[in-house]
Amino acid sequence: MMKTIIFLHGFFASGSCVPAIALKEAFEGEYNVLTPDLPLHPHDALAYVLKLCDMYDPVLLVGNSCGSFYAQMASALWGIPVLLSNPYFIMTEFLKERMGRHQYKSPRSDGKQDFVINDNLIEEFEGLQSVQFNRHSKAIVWGIFGDNDLIAHFEPLFLEHYEVSHHFPGAHTPTADEIKTYHVPLIRQMLSLIGQAHI
Repeated sequence: MMKTIIFLHGFFASGSCVPAIALKEAFEGEYNVLTPDLPLHPHDALAYVLKLCDMYDPVLLVGNSCGSFYAQMASALWGIPVLLSNPYFIMTEFLKERMGRHQYKSPRSDGKQDFVINDNLIEEFEGLQSVQFNRHSKAIVWGIFGDNDLIAHFEPLFLEHYEVSHHFPGAHTPTADEIKTYHVPLIRQMLSLIGQAHI
């Protein structure tokens, strides 16, 4: 049975986004790469991620943007190694500038493409982000940051809590080529370190 990697998408994305598909293609036949659609509300999303961790016992979590926000908390709770790509740790800042009705940028499996950002959603994120660093992961936590990311600027905050930071010459959402060129080699390095730790 193949071991599992779980990819967690960004806020406007879904499990069928470009980075998710690229990861599936890169590890086809080697790892079972799960790319679930995350619930809109943060407590529901985190609970869903933790449920998936319990069900599949993943060897690695990979997050992008808001997905990294959830991934680092799941890593701390479950001790699962994690790669955080362009993590967006202060989601309330992101949401306050985008109030109103929106559509997801990639298809969701349930067919629901519309959602609303309102004060209640922002309050929910505020409560979760205020405790996100209360427990640090004992597992490997690496970050990868796009040099041309004009949306998230959280590498300094990342380095207050974690040590290993990498860069790639991309924007906030990596392209398929960037995933395969920069993210996948880092993931393979992490998987190698995980394997050595289990010897």
